Amino acid sequence: MNKLIVLIIILLATNHLQAQQYDTIWLSSLDISKATLGWGKAGADVSCMGNPISLNGVIYKKGFGTHASSVLYLKLAGGSAKFHAIAGIDDEEKASSGSAVFKIYGNHGLLWQSAVLRSGGAGAAVDINISAIDTLILCTETTADGPNYDHTDWADAYFLVKGRQPISIDRPMEPGVIMTPAAPLSPRINGPKIYGARPGNNFLFRIAATGERPMTFSANGLPAGLKLDSHTGIIHGKINTAGTCVVMLTARNNKGNISRKLTLVCGDQIALTPPLGWNSWNCFAGAVDQQKVKAAADAMVNSGLADHGWSYINIDDCWMVKPDSKDSILGGEVRDANDNMNTNKKFPDMKVLTDYVHGLGLKTGIYSGPGPKTCAGFTACYQHEEKDAKRFAEWGFDYLKYDWCDYERIAKDHSLPELKKPYLVMKDALGKAQRDIVYSLCQYGMGDVWEWGAEAGGNCWRTTGDITDDWTSMETIGFGQAGHEVFAGPGHWNDPDMLVVGKVGWGPELHPTRLTPNEQYTHISLWSLLASPLLIGCDMTQLDEFTYSLLTNDEVLDINQDPLGKQASRMVQNGSLEIWAKDLEDGSKAIGLFNRGLFPAQVTVSWGDLKLSGTYTVRNVWAQSDEGRFDKEYSAPVPAHGVKLLRIYR
Repeated sequence: MNKLIVLIIILLATNHLQAQQYDTIWLSSLDISKATLGWGKAGADVSCMGNPISLNGVIYKKGFGTHASSVLYLKLAGGSAKFHAIAGIDDEEKASSGSAVFKIYGNHGLLWQSAVLRSGGAGAAVDINISAIDTLILCTETTADGPNYDHTDWADAYFLVKGRQPISIDRPMEPGVIMTPAAPLSPRINGPKIYGARPGNNFLFRIAATGERPMTFSANGLPAGLKLDSHTGIIHGKINTAGTCVVMLTARNNKGNISRKLTLVCGDQIALTPPLGWNSWNCFAGAVDQQKVKAAADAMVNSGLADHGWSYINIDDCWMVKPDSKDSILGGEVRDANDNMNTNKKFPDMKVLTDYVHGLGLKTGIYSGPGPKTCAGFTACYQHEEKDAKRFAEWGFDYLKYDWCDYERIAKDHSLPELKKPYLVMKDALGKAQRDIVYSLCQYGMGDVWEWGAEAGGNCWRTTGDITDDWTSMETIGFGQAGHEVFAGPGHWNDPDMLVVGKVGWGPELHPTRLTPNEQYTHISLWSLLASPLLIGCDMTQLDEFTYSLLTNDEVLDINQDPLGKQASRMVQNGSLEIWAKDLEDGSKAIGLFNRGLFPAQVTVSWGDLKLSGTYTVRNVWAQSDEGRFDKEYSAPVPAHGVKLLRIYR
């Protein structure tokens, strides 16, 4: 026999024997529920929508269906020799515009990366040697067109394994380091430095001040019609004449005293700074009741959050009667004999509740929608807008979240006139209600609402879908606000949804947020730079020390509450590293150095990037300490998914 043929036979036999020494472990056989993904559910042998995995017309029996951006950590411990997969956008979005980049990391380095893969296009083959890899990370990332329709698949995905088999693991979680210094025992006045009210309407403002109690307050220059309770710091009454005045607030205790100016603007606009408060949905959802809301108000005061400027206690969905419900608590007559909306039995007396909240110096908010029903199927305002706006005012509410949801079946289409229509109707109704009610449009960014929300009377408007407590959701929403800043300002704010720190759960069962500590710092820093409404979504009766520190850093909150009312702009984008900057009233700038990547990185901001020159003092905002004077640039290490929040000034 020809020696060459013999050699080939020997080699083939050897390779066959070697191949037989490896086990094939399908990725989908592992616990893929540990993956984080932008939408849907991690699919074992199915897409994120539960359909068979299909790429470019080919059906795959095996695979891992996900949605960009997504991450799955896998522990190999040297037992795996090879990873194989076909990466692509699932055909279930073939008619859409999904696109994503697939990446594989190992031992802190990039092992493989696809080109931009698009809906309906061919997949990319993955065949990489992983024999020296301890931890493998499978990632899909959104592209410039955003996360919509990015149904990503790792099709036909398997490992060749000899010895120790791969396992999926939880992503690393760094310790929660508290950076916020404790407030001093001497008085310090916090909260907004400017406040808007309308002539002739009820006025309520609680002076937010930290420091040892007892404490007394004074206010020099209050306009006629307003009174201050010197023991509680609550200012109330009515201003009957339009105009602007500067009031000097003073707080005193046995450690000293401090004064600060508050500019009162009585005119057409309210919400001259973004609302700071709490909303019931992200913790309680349909489990909300009057006692939980009252407890939230107590917790805001007793925890000290109110002393840092937090002031709204907002009820979300599920306080009304649910039509046709057989539940004795939720069902009943949706409206009374005068056509006024009724509450369900979980809320026996709204006026008693709002009076209680107002007695603490806090404000309170309510929820409804322009359709016949709310998102959860309860009674809403359709064709009763004036009645309901008057009812909300009589009850004493100071904030209305108005949610599109069921109006979807009323609207003819998504044309701009149809999108605006229900919000203009409620704008007019609120205008007749003779109460300062912050008007929050909730319609998820349809029709580029940031361009017309103010025209529809909105003091703030949701620019996005609902947030969840994971990195992909928070990152996609927060960093997706670039470009919206030109439409925001005093009295009208872009709203990227509520905060997801602390204990959340969207129902009776709560859990600690799934954001890592670094991600939580990014969340609060970015939302503050964005001049977003800050609405706490957790159970405030269960605040842990770390969450409390996130919500009580007055220098961070001052960035959000700055009277100039500027929203930050993205100044630099270099892969996963970004620099955002926000002009402040005193001429300084707030700067966020962000690392959206999976590994720590050095981030450098050049004064030229900010259109500045010269030497500036750099202040670490979270630590509330100056880091020194820097010429031309500043550089710092930033942890994975983390931030360095700065203020720079001459």
